[in-house]
Amino acid sequence: MTAGTPCKPDELRSLFLFEALTDEQLAVLCANGQIENYQPGPICVEGEPATCFYVLIEGELTMSKLSGGQDIETNRTSQRGVYAGAWRAFTGGKQKSYDASVHVTKPSRFFVMDAPVFAQFMRDQFPMAVHLLDGIAVGTDRTRRIIDNREKLLALGRLSAGLTHQLNNPAAAISRATADLRGRIAGMRHKLEMLADGSVTPEALNGLVKLQQGVAEQVAKSASETLTALETADREDALGEWLEDHGIEGGWDIAPTFVEGGIDTDWLERISVATDELASASLEGAIRWIHYTVESELLMNQILEASKRISALVADAKQYSQMDRAPFQVADVHELLRSTIVMFADRLGKDTSKDSPAITLVKEFDRSIPEIPCYPGDLNQVWTNIIDNAIAAMRDKGGTLTVRTCREGETMVRVEICDTGPGVPEDVREHIFEPFFTTKPFGEGTGLGLDLAFNIVVKKHRGDLRVESVPGDTRFIVLLPLEPPAPDPAAVDLDDADSNGLADPE
Repeated sequence: MTAGTPCKPDELRSLFLFEALTDEQLAVLCANGQIENYQPGPICVEGEPATCFYVLIEGELTMSKLSGGQDIETNRTSQRGVYAGAWRAFTGGKQKSYDASVHVTKPSRFFVMDAPVFAQFMRDQFPMAVHLLDGIAVGTDRTRRIIDNREKLLALGRLSAGLTHQLNNPAAAISRATADLRGRIAGMRHKLEMLADGSVTPEALNGLVKLQQGVAEQVAKSASETLTALETADREDALGEWLEDHGIEGGWDIAPTFVEGGIDTDWLERISVATDELASASLEGAIRWIHYTVESELLMNQILEASKRISALVADAKQYSQMDRAPFQVADVHELLRSTIVMFADRLGKDTSKDSPAITLVKEFDRSIPEIPCYPGDLNQVWTNIIDNAIAAMRDKGGTLTVRTCREGETMVRVEICDTGPGVPEDVREHIFEPFFTTKPFGEGTGLGLDLAFNIVVKKHRGDLRVESVPGDTRFIVLLPLEPPAPDPAAVDLDDADSNGLADPE
């Protein structure tokens, strides 16, 4: 850039931006601005403090935006009068940093004003226009904040309903198992009354207790064993026949419980041998005693597993909400995705109670991806909004939800959330990330879900969010940097209105 030179009112009047100004207004501009010459290179850089307002007089410039860690050219023009830089300095929210990077491609001349001076000129010369624009900016910002908060509450309500449903299942299982266990314990007390009449010797009782302990250990071991339906049926037949051959009444009813507890015919033989040695203990009485033991152990296993499930769901909910965690931290993107998917568990798979189409979940995770510096709570909001839209797209006919992770080059993590719904039409894709744009029926969508996701990924994380779609294959692609984003106070304000920082004449 060369030293600035005074401007001429007539030259400014030749630009579409200033052609309707009065002589007095042009004089004020010339008194407070200057003409500067630039050689090829950068004029302003996205994210740096917005200090100047630029108007192109002659030459050519390009505008670019950061996307996925790369500088992507979005516009190239030689139109006289196009403006860039701190062109929003006079609005109510003011402009803290440049919205885009501007480069000169050949020697060019600009009219330049300091941002505060330009803002004061607009307020002095066009107070009504400034008030109207301020009203639009403040009104839009307020509306956006209110609806955005409502969008988050609606999403939270939907997820809470799903989480409640998931918690209800293990809680109901605990309730049922506890009631059954109470009955089994009552039966055990009855057996103790029978022992108290003296018909069973202390030696027999000791032998039965040792058998009981061994059976309890066997039930614990069997919890990790998985049998096929054919194997289960074969074992039940073998046990039923053994019990029937040995005169055990209702043996075929007892067999399934023994199979579930890992008790086979070898165990029954051990019980038979033990009762032969203990003359005062009948085989049938011993079998009944062991049956109560197996049932009680299995019920306690059910209570334990259901309790673990509840604890896991609570832990997932805490991970999802990022309670008690720093806003910015290093996190495993797979854990964030997993905790979000858990919140949607009641909407995945086939709900037989509603006979709804099945939505199958497929996870393709590259576990070699390291932890990334990020705002985990905000990323969970991104996953929530995209997954919610994907499930809604497959609501009528079902389909497959695929969540995939991989590396994108050496500097980025790529997350794909894919659905097999009808797809996003081309004329909709170009507007899909715009605030308040929605294709949902009136009253069902706010149009801020994807806008919020875009701001979190692109502005707050310096990443990229894009969509690729054909019927049967829609992919939302999130790119996140492996290195921490550079500090940018303006980028953290997700409610700041979108703008491209460069305008051509109407």
